[in-house]
Amino acid sequence: MRYMLMINNDESALAAMPIDKIQQMSAAYSAYTEALKKSGVWLAGERLRPTQATTSVRIADGKTNVIDGPYADTKEQLAGFYMIEAADIDTAIEWAARCPAANTGTVELRPIWEMADYLPKT
Repeated sequence: MRYMLMINNDESALAAMPIDKIQQMSAAYSAYTEALKKSGVWLAGERLRPTQATTSVRIADGKTNVIDGPYADTKEQLAGFYMIEAADIDTAIEWAARCPAANTGTVELRPIWEMADYLPKT
């Protein structure tokens, strides 16, 4: 089953982080990504730009509303993601716990809704 690991961190804390800590964190993410790839569970993953670069789009009364910046004001912001293939939820949890973000923020783990999960069985 495929799982999305959504990395949520406090952008203001990251912006205030000393350069040596940023370098340590980058090295930890590189090692984690390499471990995912070597194990064969890695499908995709990227770091996202800060929420200031966000554009939110919503349709209301048939009109497209475009909002610069994040739609919700939260303590943590979506900072990146990994998509993995894991045999079961326990394996996916083990990988989420190994993610460097689990030490400083939150890693939200969500199963991907596969097309076969909701198509009628014949």
